[in-house]
Amino acid sequence: MKERAAARKHGKLGQWEATAICGNDITSSCLYVSALSILYAGKLAPVALLLVVGVLYLFRSIYAEVVGALPLNGGAYNALLNTTSKFRASLAACLTILSYMATAVISASEATRYVQTLIPQLPITGATIGLLAVFMVLTILGITESARVAIAIFVTHLLTLALLIGLGAVYIATNGLGTLTANMATPAPGGFFLALFFGFSAAMLGISGFESSANFVEEQAEGVFPKTLRNMWIAVAILNPAIALLALSLIPLENIGEHSEALLAHMGSESAGTWMATAISIDAGLVLSGAVLTSFIGVNGLARRMTLDRCLPRFFLKANRRGTTHRIIIAFFLLTVSVLLITKGDLKALAGVYTISFLGVMILFGIGNILLKVKRAKLPRPVNASWASVLLGITAVTAGLVGNAVLNPPYLAVFLEYFVPSVLFLSVMLGRIVILKAGLFLMRATVASLVRPMSAFSRWIREKIDEINSQQVVFFTRGDNPENLNNAMLYIRRNEHTNRAKIVTVVKSRDEVPPELDAHLKFLDEAYPDIDVEFVIVEGKFGPKLILKLSKQWNIPVNLMFIGSPGDRFPYDLAELGGVRLII
Repeated sequence: MKERAAARKHGKLGQWEATAICGNDITSSCLYVSALSILYAGKLAPVALLLVVGVLYLFRSIYAEVVGALPLNGGAYNALLNTTSKFRASLAACLTILSYMATAVISASEATRYVQTLIPQLPITGATIGLLAVFMVLTILGITESARVAIAIFVTHLLTLALLIGLGAVYIATNGLGTLTANMATPAPGGFFLALFFGFSAAMLGISGFESSANFVEEQAEGVFPKTLRNMWIAVAILNPAIALLALSLIPLENIGEHSEALLAHMGSESAGTWMATAISIDAGLVLSGAVLTSFIGVNGLARRMTLDRCLPRFFLKANRRGTTHRIIIAFFLLTVSVLLITKGDLKALAGVYTISFLGVMILFGIGNILLKVKRAKLPRPVNASWASVLLGITAVTAGLVGNAVLNPPYLAVFLEYFVPSVLFLSVMLGRIVILKAGLFLMRATVASLVRPMSAFSRWIREKIDEINSQQVVFFTRGDNPENLNNAMLYIRRNEHTNRAKIVTVVKSRDEVPPELDAHLKFLDEAYPDIDVEFVIVEGKFGPKLILKLSKQWNIPVNLMFIGSPGDRFPYDLAELGGVRLII
């Protein structure tokens, strides 16, 4: 209760609100992952699902370390942004956005299909667009309102599954274990190891949604994030293997394929009758709708962070009176609708995008953890994942990715159809200065004879370049180490569109200014003629208040203020600094 009261006081999400938002996504997977795993692993499906539970346990510490050290929205994008280049981080962002896009469309479409079993005349495409629109509006209203809806859906879902498992256990106790015994006597498809491998690969879809919490961590109260990881892991560890075992106890293996699209509803019908199948269908529609909500909230947090980092146009930063960035939410809605119409609701094509994107994000998050250990070793963190956990986790997810690619080769081609244009768009955004300069050069070379008609356009391009480059960036330095200063300048030149950099040292009095700092900066100003280096001495105490004050005073966003990796004695975490970036 104290945690919830403190969360409300600061406008942040408490443990159960945050868990419900991402829990609807990860627990909705039990509606299809048990069937998939049984199809590929047969009687070994519960074992395959338990292996996935083990992998997810490894990623609990991997995520907790990265987000504990870098408690900012963005997930894998944020991890790589603070440990490597902006372009590499943007690749992770592309995968995450594609995963959310596919999740939203698949979940909305599947939800309407379940409802259609109750209302046969319901139009799938129209209802899917309508459902996407409902959650677009709900997200625009604000995350607090969204969380209330998510909790209601999450609780209903857990109670429904608990009822299904309980009634199934009663049915088995009454009718015996004949079906389970017969199924266990059936040889595993393709042999033990092959069945287990492909069953594990298919079962990896049962943890989709685990990455969502990291994309809206700034909206969560302090200490909530690791609890969401724990709660999601417990739900997956209990529900997915239990439902697979229950399915093997109720339905002959040869009949599972024909009921794979609505396996849980069929299980409800077998164990308790038509009313339970109806309850499962209603629950499926609700929880899949909750997964749509998770996609909107997750992509909003990620896209806002990318826009602040100038990876996306600043047009998206416009906020409404409720403080939500509605343009991001509307753009995501339009994107999902366009994908739905282009693919004509072909869920298999979207599943290809979804599978590879999600598993790719998990792998990149593990790589981000490794880079954090190597490049930001002194950065304080509440949790330290062991090297064995990180390497084993990455290996296991990579195996799952390979397995899915082998099972469905066309999925890789469909994934590339969406991924390549996304990367090209971000490449244009990150390289727009070079593109504009190239355009200016080509214009001068090809239309020299049309100087007057084209001079206005040439002037506009030059002004646009100057406008983009005029955005000043700040690097806070604690000392006068020339190597660190040069690394900072190299990072700025490679990753930021700017020709102006403030190098700031914060001291209690001017006597504390490092003696060689001014000389080193004069040298760097000459060494980097394309960047105007300004040396600023600020008297005061470095911290969140000073950063915010300087941001307003200089009109420089906090996301464009950089620091070196702080040590163990640093009194603040990165979230308190408001988005300051680590570049050394």
